[in-house]
Amino acid sequence: MAHHQKIALFSNQLLSASNKNMLRSASWFAGVKMGPPDAILGITEAFKRDANPQKVNLGVGAYRDDAGKPFILNSVLKAEQKILDKKLDKEYSAIGGNADFCKLSYELAMGDGTYADNVFTVQSISGTGALRLGAAFLNSFWEGNREVYMPNPTWANHIPIFQHSGLKVNTYRYYYPETCGLDFKGAIEDINKIPPKSIILLHACAHNPTGVDPKPEQWAELSELIRKRNLFPFFDMAYQGFASGDCVKDAFAVRLFAKEGHHLALCQSYAKNMGLYGERSGAFSLLSDSKDETDRCLSQMKILIRPMYSNPPIHGAHIVREILSDKALRSEWLVEVKDMAERIISMRTALQNNLVKLGSTRPWNHITDQIGMFCYTGLKPDQVERLTKEFSIYLTKDGRISMAGMTSKNVEYVAKAMHAVTA
Repeated sequence: MAHHQKIALFSNQLLSASNKNMLRSASWFAGVKMGPPDAILGITEAFKRDANPQKVNLGVGAYRDDAGKPFILNSVLKAEQKILDKKLDKEYSAIGGNADFCKLSYELAMGDGTYADNVFTVQSISGTGALRLGAAFLNSFWEGNREVYMPNPTWANHIPIFQHSGLKVNTYRYYYPETCGLDFKGAIEDINKIPPKSIILLHACAHNPTGVDPKPEQWAELSELIRKRNLFPFFDMAYQGFASGDCVKDAFAVRLFAKEGHHLALCQSYAKNMGLYGERSGAFSLLSDSKDETDRCLSQMKILIRPMYSNPPIHGAHIVREILSDKALRSEWLVEVKDMAERIISMRTALQNNLVKLGSTRPWNHITDQIGMFCYTGLKPDQVERLTKEFSIYLTKDGRISMAGMTSKNVEYVAKAMHAVTA
């Protein structure tokens, strides 16, 4: 190669390197700030790093059996085998999801024969997806006050879901720390002040994170007040059957509101009650005024879904459909979901009994008064910190524990630790 050619090649290489450096320095995302870590995932990571053989993870939001292991329902395994035997294809689902899945889901919530012309249900990406669809729909088409009022506290993800959908988020009193119970008086007072034609978020059962639910007579009073204030009820029902072990009992509030003439939104999830966490199977339903209104709303919901994810996943929907449509499978599933609920209830009783046995003078009745996967213990942040540092027990800073993380082998250890930090 001639000398002048070598010089030209070397110059081009320098220029190319210079251009690359310029491109690197002109990053499009240089201003992006590091986001805070997810609180629950952070707890899990810290738990995994802990070498203490007695460590306990009470932050996990998924069911575990008495050995502390993930649990796959036998009814789910049988449903999957039936699906395999049918050799179903892997074609796209309809935009609104599997029609049988949608009908069966709504009727699981409201009762057989309740799916009517003034209802539409679409399959969603679990309960989170149902909430997102409902919030986006209301932000686009709600003709009232585009603000949603949530119980304080509520599931942490509720707030960003509705905010990201464009709705303003407010709260109403719900939990009373002094008793670790329901602040029903405060809730009534605050709901009385909510502007008419606003949206009110309600946990149908097993309130997350507190485990505190209204009694039937309190639900009746709330229904009357919400109708009087002309508010739109938006129900999140993530734990049907998983709370009390009875799907009908856990659906009491939703069925009451529907019976009393409310138009409402309903979000459902099969993560907890069928153990379909990773299958992301859920449903969003809207109970409206007429078939004409329902048809128009459904058409717009499909238009919202199309650019989001086009079609929902099919496998989890097939599992749910098989279980709910097959009499034998459905009966087996109802027994299994009852067993899961009863294990959690038994852990509540065992924890409370162990604390009493240890001589604790604090009132712990709220542990068994509350229901569902989570329990608001009433522990303060400094006590939570001691539990983690001194006993390798991991939970959220607000004192919330997942009862699913409790087993017959660790409940006594947890009780001793809780007694030690509260004595």
